[in-house]
Amino acid sequence: MKKHVFDLEDRLIDFGVMMIEIAECMDRKRYAGRHLSGQLVRSGTSPCLNYGEAQGAESRKDFIHKLKVVLKELRETRRNLKLSCRAGLIKNSAAALRGIDECTELIAIFVKSIQTAERGNR
Repeated sequence: MKKHVFDLEDRLIDFGVMMIEIAECMDRKRYAGRHLSGQLVRSGTSPCLNYGEAQGAESRKDFIHKLKVVLKELRETRRNLKLSCRAGLIKNSAAALRGIDECTELIAIFVKSIQTAERGNR
């Protein structure tokens, strides 16, 4: 039975682990696989780390900026997953599709969080 994750930090950690696992299963015999798997690890683990930075923000403006960095990295990760799937670089397409779905949900959460934080900044 899959546990339901409501804590955003834990959810981002789980997402980062998922991206590492997907990257480890990519076809690294091809140059594109080596390149995109490395990039997937960087962009896919970055949201968790940058979210931690946002929690320690020095101002609302700094908080919003750091959330926007999280959002940028999530969008990059989603595009990487889609590109890698279409190029046939990911051996476990079911895992990649779960990753895309989770990434899409996280993007929606951070878009809404940024909008809420910006409304409070006026």
